[in-house]
Amino acid sequence: MSRLKAMITTWLVLAVAAVSLLTSLPTTQAANHREAPITALDHKADITDYFAFVSYDNSDKVTFILNVDPLLEPANGPNYFPFDPEILYAIKVDNNNDAVEDITFEFRFNTEIRLPGVFTGFVGAGNGITSPPNAPRTLEGVVPPTTTVIVPPAITALDGPGSEGLSLRQTYTVTMVRGGQRTMLSQGRRLIAVPSNVGPRTMPDYPSLFQQGIYDLGNGIKVFAGTVDDPFWIDLGAAFDSLNFRSMGFPVPGVLTPAQDANDRQNFAADDVSGYNVNAIAIEVPIAMLTRTGRKEPASSPAATIGTWGTTSRPRIKILPSRPGGAAQLSPEFVQIQRMGNPLFNELIIGTGDKDKFSMSQPKDDAQFAAYALDPVLARVLNAIYREALPVPDAPRTDLLPLVTYAPPIAAPGTPAGPVADLLRLNTGVPPTPAAQRRRMGLLAGDAAGFPNGRRVSDDVTDIAARAVVGVLAGGRFAGFPHNSIGDGVNTNDAPYLETFPYVAYAWDGRNSRHVDPGEEGGGPIN
Repeated sequence: MSRLKAMITTWLVLAVAAVSLLTSLPTTQAANHREAPITALDHKADITDYFAFVSYDNSDKVTFILNVDPLLEPANGPNYFPFDPEILYAIKVDNNNDAVEDITFEFRFNTEIRLPGVFTGFVGAGNGITSPPNAPRTLEGVVPPTTTVIVPPAITALDGPGSEGLSLRQTYTVTMVRGGQRTMLSQGRRLIAVPSNVGPRTMPDYPSLFQQGIYDLGNGIKVFAGTVDDPFWIDLGAAFDSLNFRSMGFPVPGVLTPAQDANDRQNFAADDVSGYNVNAIAIEVPIAMLTRTGRKEPASSPAATIGTWGTTSRPRIKILPSRPGGAAQLSPEFVQIQRMGNPLFNELIIGTGDKDKFSMSQPKDDAQFAAYALDPVLARVLNAIYREALPVPDAPRTDLLPLVTYAPPIAAPGTPAGPVADLLRLNTGVPPTPAAQRRRMGLLAGDAAGFPNGRRVSDDVTDIAARAVVGVLAGGRFAGFPHNSIGDGVNTNDAPYLETFPYVAYAWDGRNSRHVDPGEEGGGPIN
């Protein structure tokens, strides 16, 4: 039997199996967006994605990005999407392999309302609009002078002239905690979060506003906070319709052709996150500040690999005001609401009954969840769907250990493995891959700077995670077809990423944004 005939036969077997989807498949939660019951109710504390990678344009630095507050509809005024001042947002780094943070970067926000009498948080047009001669009389019976400004000038600045219409404005602080010492990195600086892109009349040069929100804190540290395009992509509807992947355009649902798999710039199914925004916190830090040796290490050094994760925490006690409009009372103690290291770990590996417990636990205690990782239900679901055409490795799944311990090929040989823990591990000695050679499949495609060695915004973690869970890392018969071709058909983001800090794309325009649905141009087939 020729190789082609064998592949066609396999596809047919898969196709028959696919249309026989088990009606009793267990349901799973949505991607990293609202994946746990606790954050399905608490969107502001929901971590949608977490990224850590060696900066593309400076191999001596690492960029961390913590995204929160999922599926923000760009047109959703009048208050749009402020960060929650009650939440403690944190980025944590373990540099001695014990899954306990050695360095933490904390972010706290404050909100000011600069135009309390105006009905919306953001307003502006041109050079400003004044009162017309036929304006109605005021409550005092006076016709306003024609010099009275009714609509302030368009918002062109975060502060000073051009910021008059930026009524709902947020500032934030950045604190580094290391060895019990707290250092206010933002001291003396007024850091302003970039608002959502309201539209071209209100914000005629949004990229300029975005760039104004990038701050150099000195000592090689940069920060950014604001609303951005959601960098994640996935055929969410098909994935969570009990893995009901599209059939049109694919030989087998959920299995890409070689041409589709090799195309990192085209989508063959709908990106359900297209056109949505998210709130992002980004910080770029010199590698020498992150390693336990205090210097940049070569990739072969056991000290080169760090583990990192993001968290959101709320005050343990909140007492609502008895007076309308009054301030709530908040306790100084915080309780963790969510954490995230590896993408899709809590979503697709942890059972729903334990998702909240996982979210609120510490990585060093993840041994209690090890059974989920060493015998993932998702692997059994995929095996049940595709039957004999898709065998998966037996438990315990030691092939997945590089995702939950410090192990090669991410960490150098000789690196202490540490406890089983959901950390995003990054070998800081591996240089960034130039854009032209960057591959969406990351390490699986030979791109050493991609997930699961850290995570870049352009890494296709859905396809990588799906292939890893069916055993592609185990090698042997699990490394070939169809294991190495599993995918949802969404291969790229709907907006171009920046190639410099903070690397995410600009927020979608609230007036003119749209979502790409199945059946539309760029949205792939309906069925």
